[in-house]
Amino acid sequence: MKKLLLSLFLFACSILSGQTNLLVTNTIADQVIKGTFNPLQFASSNPISDHQQMVQYIQNNVQPDSLKAYILKLATFENRNTGSDTLSSATGIGAARRWAFSKFQEFSSLNEDRLIPSYFQFNQNICSVTQHKNILAVLPGTNADQHEVIIIEGHLDSRCENSCDILCTAEGIEDNASGSALVLELARVMSNFSYPNTVVFMLTTGEEQGLYGSNAFALYCQNNTIPVKAVFNNDVIGGVICGNTSSAPSCPGLNDVDSTQVRIFSYGGFNSSHKQLSRFLKLQYKEELVQHASVPMLVSIMTPEDRSGRSGDHVPFRQKNFSACRFTSANEHGDASNGTGYTDRQHTSNDVLGIDTDLNGEIDSFFVNFNYLARNAVINGTGATIAAKGPHKPDFIIHTIAGPGLIIEITDQTQYPEYRVGLRTLTNDWDSVYTINGIVDTIYPIQAANYFVSVASLDANGMESLFSKEINIFDSQIGINELQTEDSKPFHLLQNKPNPFDEATIIGVYMKNPVKYKAAWISIEDLNGKEIQRISINLNDEINEVQYVHGYGKSGSFTYSLFVDNQKLESKRMVFAN
Repeated sequence: MKKLLLSLFLFACSILSGQTNLLVTNTIADQVIKGTFNPLQFASSNPISDHQQMVQYIQNNVQPDSLKAYILKLATFENRNTGSDTLSSATGIGAARRWAFSKFQEFSSLNEDRLIPSYFQFNQNICSVTQHKNILAVLPGTNADQHEVIIIEGHLDSRCENSCDILCTAEGIEDNASGSALVLELARVMSNFSYPNTVVFMLTTGEEQGLYGSNAFALYCQNNTIPVKAVFNNDVIGGVICGNTSSAPSCPGLNDVDSTQVRIFSYGGFNSSHKQLSRFLKLQYKEELVQHASVPMLVSIMTPEDRSGRSGDHVPFRQKNFSACRFTSANEHGDASNGTGYTDRQHTSNDVLGIDTDLNGEIDSFFVNFNYLARNAVINGTGATIAAKGPHKPDFIIHTIAGPGLIIEITDQTQYPEYRVGLRTLTNDWDSVYTINGIVDTIYPIQAANYFVSVASLDANGMESLFSKEINIFDSQIGINELQTEDSKPFHLLQNKPNPFDEATIIGVYMKNPVKYKAAWISIEDLNGKEIQRISINLNDEINEVQYVHGYGKSGSFTYSLFVDNQKLESKRMVFAN
């Protein structure tokens, strides 16, 4: 009876999870991901430790022609739908994943066999197929005693209008041969090096039907307590032409071209490790790459986790508390709605590489810009390099304010000679990043109404860690703003961030002490006092936040008010500008 009850329990769990038999097919790759390996077995005979040399190598060796070659090959498989052919040697998802696996093997052979190819297998009924495989290439870290994992991913599968159509032509060039090519190219280039952290290059399946491949691997990481440090998802990352219906926050309009901006989407606002990862990546671009870039890029940290009504393979990792973000092109050709009158390319048979304008049999007008895709790959590779080599992130407190200064004290990871302090006010990005000496130092920012502060370790080689949790200055009870004169108020409505903003913004409420209440909400009103939207908010923490999505392509000023138990307590103004 006990065995029967256990079997019923396990069966029920399998139904609830939907994904079973999570298996890294290469046992060595499995051991490396779990941290049960000897790094000396994978040591490079010619190690390079200087991060600036590594970043320069990545910048010089990521090749647009290689990216183009991968994309051209992926197009030949015709339909990479998750439920498509797995037996053919020429078409379908099976042929595509075997080719990708062979490329990982090729890259490994060029680098002392230190890159370990593997499949990640899982069982789930998707498009009437019950077993599926992601493709992995695992680059073992050199520090198994303090094991952490960086994941660079993109989904290999493609689709047409019907998510399970296995017969249509679905080359899926922008979505997502571009992201798959980026992952392959970084595996080729970065496997020249060794990093303290293990790096996993992953091509997922089942993304188009529900993020299944990434969710299965995130579940594997959660089940095995894998210390995933950061996840970089690359999806729709090479196209430069705007469609009619791209998902907000969107591009300016049909046929607009943007090859100098990349968007980073991530979850949350205050004290979000995902937004902190996005800020870290932008900082690495600004400090490590931009001075060497022949074509400077605008790295835009977006407010929402993804485009409106959309999602991606970073989300399952975030849901399991792993820091994750998504890289996406500035311009996207369609919102994948596929309804009546839909003319854009995404999720159709028209998601192809380009067109033959002079009818000579060769594509001469490309929808994907390979130089742009290469620049996005370098931004990924640089961020991954610093993250995989950097020290441990610290913890800290803020003691007091000396005049306009903030006194920072490092309380954990105190062994490093210097630390970075990120400070922001009304945007998703840091207003300033300071370097301090030792574990106690003072910074002197410009006085503002509200500060959000975080810190990173800086080791003797100039490598910085990911940034810590954020502390709002209210946490240290140092009040440099209106709260000094309003201590009796239990709730304080904060200025929305960012402000001005594009399509979405985050509205926060600071609660000094717990207070019982029945209902609370944020009321969004136009300047005539007409309520546009009402958003419920839970006031349980010191900083409580909601996201307001206004929509892209609109501008103007609005007010927002905090209501608690039908009483309007406070109002502020916000500005849309796009």
